Amino acid sequence: MKHLSRRLFLGGAGVTLALPFLESILPRRARADLGTPPKRLLFFYVPNGIHMPSWIPTSTGPDYQTPYILEPLSDIRQHLTVISNLDNLPGRPDGPGDHAGGTGAFLTCKHVRKTEGDDIENDISIDQVAATALAGQTSFSSLELGIDGGHSVGGCDSGYSCAYTRNISWAGPQTPRPKIVNPHVVFDRLFGGSDPTQTAAYRERRLRERLSVLDFVRGESQALQRRISRDDKLKLDEYETSVRDLETRLNSTGTGPVCEAPGEPPAQFDVTTHFELMTELMVTAFRCDLTRVITFMAANAGSGRSYTFLNPTLTGGHHDLSHHQNLPENHRKLEQINRWEVNRFGDIVRRLATITESDGSSALDNTTLYFSSEIADGNSHSHSNLPVLLAGGGGGLVRPGRHLAAPAKTSMANLFLGMLKTVGVEADTFGQDSTGVLDLS
Repeated sequence: MKHLSRRLFLGGAGVTLALPFLESILPRRARADLGTPPKRLLFFYVPNGIHMPSWIPTSTGPDYQTPYILEPLSDIRQHLTVISNLDNLPGRPDGPGDHAGGTGAFLTCKHVRKTEGDDIENDISIDQVAATALAGQTSFSSLELGIDGGHSVGGCDSGYSCAYTRNISWAGPQTPRPKIVNPHVVFDRLFGGSDPTQTAAYRERRLRERLSVLDFVRGESQALQRRISRDDKLKLDEYETSVRDLETRLNSTGTGPVCEAPGEPPAQFDVTTHFELMTELMVTAFRCDLTRVITFMAANAGSGRSYTFLNPTLTGGHHDLSHHQNLPENHRKLEQINRWEVNRFGDIVRRLATITESDGSSALDNTTLYFSSEIADGNSHSHSNLPVLLAGGGGGLVRPGRHLAAPAKTSMANLFLGMLKTVGVEADTFGQDSTGVLDLS
């Protein structure tokens, strides 16, 4: 067993397949000293705010009445924590530009410099604080993913750089971490060992000609099956089936262009399928312990995506609808968009709840997932009392199944400090206006 590793290298085939966690490949002493399951963080961003009257529960505690927008998550209510009274005031812009200012500060709690040039200035984001502290424990310290692409240069919002509107993960003041939006590239990065910078033509040829990654490692997998425990055999079988199914689905969708600008994705790439594929990739990355920190942008800031694919009556771009002018028709449209957005978040939560960890807990029990937007109401562009939803148990440090009303005007940075604790990272301050750690227990 000492010759086995968590990755099978096949130089001739040019393929690397990451294995799930198998106790059988550990030395006996390590098996007897297995620690608790890994702790994880996921940050899920949606643009243009939320229709707040249909979001905030009217009472606190576990017996709150589910607001309309959160009704699609009723089946997983016991895993959710609705948090109110959280502000991200550093996100307020200098003049116009609330989407850029709010998105720039989304995970940094830093007031960003207003510029369209290369002199951008932000700060390290909370996901990268966690990723740095956990570095070396997984193949990827973090994954930055999303649906809409686009470059981080030029202006995108009232004098603010596109770097602020198209990124939520920042390694430092001038270093946004670009997200991957093509599920084929994500799959190759996680499972295929290929270079994600390769050209679209190369990826198309590879999709046409390649056999399944699992076909390359069939012999190695069969040899491994003879040397591991019965429980690990079942785990490996489940893993191989999952990866093969994912690759089949990816191949069936074609290469899919990468969106280079904010707004509605290209018509030839189905939005719902795009979300489903990215959800499966994120859950698989967590299940296989390839990373413990993920950020996901459902769209870029100020997205004008049309949602007629949900309902033909949902006409108008999302950004324009968010400036609802208190018109009931626009309120109803925003509610439908918001319900769909939270349900995409719920898809990840549901999947994690079905994954059993080494100690019998679920992956969701050991994960903290964060859902929010850069502003509260899209019409007023408020950066106070933002819509915040947590999911998961945070390794026992989060008490879900309730509406938690934080003290009025609590900094969002306080919540992030509390989230850091769930992955074993202790910090006293973060961002520009933290005042302490928000207790999530």
